[in-house]
Amino acid sequence: MSYVSHPLIVPGRVEERRYQTAMVQGCLGANSLLILPTGLGKTVVAVRVAAEYLGTGKVLVLAPTKPLVDQHVKTFSDLMDGVRVGVMNGNMKPETRGDILSGNDIVVSTPQCVANDLEAGRYVLDGVSLIIYDEAHRAVGGYAYVSVSGHCPKGTRCIGMTASPGSDASRIEEVCRNLRLRRIDIRSDDDPDVSPYIHDTYVRRVEVSIPQDLQDVVALLRSMLDHYSDEMRSLGVIPRDRHVSTTYLLTVSQSLQRRLARGEKTAIVYRGLALHSMCIKILHAIGLAETQGMTPLRIYLGKIEAEAEQREGGRSARELVKRPEYVGIRNIVDRSNVEHPKVSRVMSLISGVLGSNPGSKIIVFAQYRDTCEMLTSKISSVQGARAAMLVGQSRGGLRQKEQIAILDGFRSGDFNVIVSTSVGEEGLDVSSTDAVIFYEPVPSEIRTIQRRGRTGRKNDGEVYVLVAVGTLDEVLERTSSEKERAMRARLERLSEELSRGSSPLSGISQTRLDGFDG
Repeated sequence: MSYVSHPLIVPGRVEERRYQTAMVQGCLGANSLLILPTGLGKTVVAVRVAAEYLGTGKVLVLAPTKPLVDQHVKTFSDLMDGVRVGVMNGNMKPETRGDILSGNDIVVSTPQCVANDLEAGRYVLDGVSLIIYDEAHRAVGGYAYVSVSGHCPKGTRCIGMTASPGSDASRIEEVCRNLRLRRIDIRSDDDPDVSPYIHDTYVRRVEVSIPQDLQDVVALLRSMLDHYSDEMRSLGVIPRDRHVSTTYLLTVSQSLQRRLARGEKTAIVYRGLALHSMCIKILHAIGLAETQGMTPLRIYLGKIEAEAEQREGGRSARELVKRPEYVGIRNIVDRSNVEHPKVSRVMSLISGVLGSNPGSKIIVFAQYRDTCEMLTSKISSVQGARAAMLVGQSRGGLRQKEQIAILDGFRSGDFNVIVSTSVGEEGLDVSSTDAVIFYEPVPSEIRTIQRRGRTGRKNDGEVYVLVAVGTLDEVLERTSSEKERAMRARLERLSEELSRGSSPLSGISQTRLDGFDG
């Protein structure tokens, strides 16, 4: 095995890999978007590019979350020699952040705090020679990456990195345009210079059937949904042949709000908004009953009832809880002691993984915090399991220091099971994870790839996707699979076109894939 030799890189620490070297050379020639599968060293490429640019200015590394920022600080500090690495965050005084930027060679930060400082004129980026945008697929709409890029001086080298840019060509083009990226460099698991470093990830679909109590709840909820959606049709708010879904109802709400803003303060508009609110609540409850279980549903019903007790703003909730179907639902929920079969299946899977190898580490992903809390409690009773919950900061969640402490405990072995919401999906380097469990499918191809990429990094990994038959789970699974296939096909076409020197993306003038083998 050979290692990278560079005055600013610690000897014997960075393995020489041909695809990484080709990516580095491409980045030195043009602003680039690097698309590389999870676990294959995007950060190592960033370190090597940074080593080349430190002679001409500072390096700014941006990452979307504080745990990811701290991870990058550690990586750059461990791999680089004689380089001052600083970290900025929004909790610091603005003048402190300015001192950190001026006093270090490499600065790692979340983008929001840098964007705020630049907008306020607290400092400029004139002394920065290289900006690295991690999880670059976020650079759309009003995300802070876009604001930072707008303050970037001409001539500053810009690098974007992602494992999953999405299936939409217009989204990829928007990312490139927003970050001033003129070149795309793609690698896949099948490329000959990448395949020797790939570990197998085995994806296993685990089917369950929901118990009778939850089926009865869903039937009553659907009866309520039919009642209110029929009223929306009779008012002309939605077409008579239109099936209601959460996504569609959001467009209905926008239409009603626009009518209200234009001065149409009629009984139909107000009733339409109330019906929309109730249908959204019912659809969410159906999703919880079908895919999450009795405990998360029970908690959500409590929130509806608390809203109904409010003097102002609780009208739609009050109407819901008075429905005879709701009374029936509450009776079932109160007397039932069943949980979703996914819970016991998760516990069984964890028991099996730990039983075959007590040193294993497992991540369980769940969509909702209430589900995470319930699962963490249940998993803690599994023999050999030391479980912790990883959630975001909102609504009294975990502070960023607490998130980092949990991840450090997972790496060190204090915990061997992490139950996480989406906060654990992006970029976190937990290299020895042996299994990932999806409590439910997610409809996003980006999030699916990010979740799956938490395993199979240093060794083969197992991925288990739990699917409740005949429920929303199957819809979400199908949506994600279709989007991922479209993304793969899009990237394959893009690779071929770029290797021939042409580009389907109008915003990119330099399109050659330096070192592309395909």
